[in-house]
Amino acid sequence: MMRRRGNGTGSETISRRNVLKGAGALGVAALAGCSRPETRDGTDASGFSQAGLERLHAAMAAHVERGDLPGVVTLLARGDEVHTDAIGSLGFGGAAPMRRDTIFRIASMSKPLAGAATMLLVEEGKLRLDEPVDRLLPELAHRRVLKRPDGPVDDTVPAQRPILVSDLLTLRLGTGAIMSPGDYPIVQAMNERGVGVGPELSTAPNAEAWLAALGSLPLIHQPGEVWMYDTGITVLGALLARASGQPLETFLRERFFEPLGMKDTGFSVPAEKLERLPTTYFRNPESGEFIVFDPPGKDSRFSQSPGFPSAAGGLVSTADDYLAFARMMLNRGAYPGGRILSEHSVSLMTTDHITPAQKAVSPFSPGFWDKQGWGYAVSVITRHEPGDPRGFGWDGGYGTSCYWDPETGLIGILLTQRTMDSPTAPAAFVDFWRSAYEALQG
Repeated sequence: MMRRRGNGTGSETISRRNVLKGAGALGVAALAGCSRPETRDGTDASGFSQAGLERLHAAMAAHVERGDLPGVVTLLARGDEVHTDAIGSLGFGGAAPMRRDTIFRIASMSKPLAGAATMLLVEEGKLRLDEPVDRLLPELAHRRVLKRPDGPVDDTVPAQRPILVSDLLTLRLGTGAIMSPGDYPIVQAMNERGVGVGPELSTAPNAEAWLAALGSLPLIHQPGEVWMYDTGITVLGALLARASGQPLETFLRERFFEPLGMKDTGFSVPAEKLERLPTTYFRNPESGEFIVFDPPGKDSRFSQSPGFPSAAGGLVSTADDYLAFARMMLNRGAYPGGRILSEHSVSLMTTDHITPAQKAVSPFSPGFWDKQGWGYAVSVITRHEPGDPRGFGWDGGYGTSCYWDPETGLIGILLTQRTMDSPTAPAAFVDFWRSAYEALQG
């Protein structure tokens, strides 16, 4: 297998990939025997135990053997050491084998990249964290706010202040996902206008159309008062394009993807790389049947460039590409070619900016705020138990996860393409993070 770019001295896991002809083709023992991870020289690496890496492989292989996932790519890195494992296939029913360079839809793992891009523009003086977005996003000026979240869409009051750039980063702009049960007219209105929160990507022809639709609706809460998931980072994508004077993908490519060597990261997959794009599935909660959410190849929605790229969840990437970004963040803005962000910017990104009072009125998954806070477009882990990640990072709703941990130096990346059934971590996530930390030594 190809050595990770920029790592001329570290060890690399080599896996013989098992090709699954169906969800239950092989037993766990046979699967583990066909794809047992080992280091290039056959010895334990100083940062990880060989036994721990084998347990991680067995745990992930068991999910594939049970038919919970068609395939998975895992990556652990610590210092110069990188260990990868590709298990299963690109889809159920005899698809091609999973590969280390498989291109995954990373969904909300796009958010930390958007946060880093914002801080770069702040450093360059093109944005200020405390400035209203009105200068560049006039569509969102002079907001009105619902008198109550479940009230009529036309029952509003004026916003007490403008939306700030920092409100977008911290998801406190005043609109987003409503996690409480009930029939909310604003949710229906957002969905009808194509600005709702969910796994579907926007079909807006451009940022202007999407912003006009969002601007036609009131905010759900006053700016700065309540954390509401997702929408703030989508708005941030439009802001980044206007502040940089470039299309969002062009800006990200020139300032992040190319310097970091992220050659397979973008908002779509070129035709010559479509064979590396797996199928994405969701599971019918009643029947348990897996249903194709996004197909592979030319029929995938990711085979074409979007009209309005989603900074909140629209990127595709590989394990090695995302490792390059995570390493830059772990190194507080530095990378082998120099520096992308200042240490101060990374510190601001990885500081919990949500107050206890705001957490109390910002529901997400059960116990969410007991273990983490939210920085600038990135999760900040405040408490962890076995099976939890540590440090900073985020998950993706298509079944992906990445965190970097300054305390241990661990970077963990888990890539699947089974959409999450709920905001609560799937079993594969729990097994991955438990096994990843158990594999550490020294």
